[in-house]
Amino acid sequence: MADSDASPPPRLVYDDDCGFCTWCAEYAAARGTFELVGFAELTPDQRARLPDEYEDCAHLLTQDAVYSCGEAIEIATAKLGLSYRFAVALFRAAPGSGQVREPLYRWVADRRSLWGKLLRR
Repeated sequence: MADSDASPPPRLVYDDDCGFCTWCAEYAAARGTFELVGFAELTPDQRARLPDEYEDCAHLLTQDAVYSCGEAIEIATAKLGLSYRFAVALFRAAPGSGQVREPLYRWVADRRSLWGKLLRR
């Protein structure tokens, strides 16, 4: 199969003004195959695929779908390698994980400045 037949990597769209978000995106790109796209770098076509309030959270754009917030992070994490896929599988198997994912994402996202400070140490 020629390289042109391969599908492009998913695009991880993130808040490039946020140090914690940038660290997370770079962490994912170092361990998986993603194209990183900061909010400031979005093309009009990419922006059109995103929800109206796209700046509220991260997104994962594939050729066929758009995943947002906790779902985007869950799917991206599963693409980081075997141990990450295992952790995601455990999370998904836990009772109530579907109801916890988005509030957990929001809890982390609402404390981005704290996580950024902890990472600088």
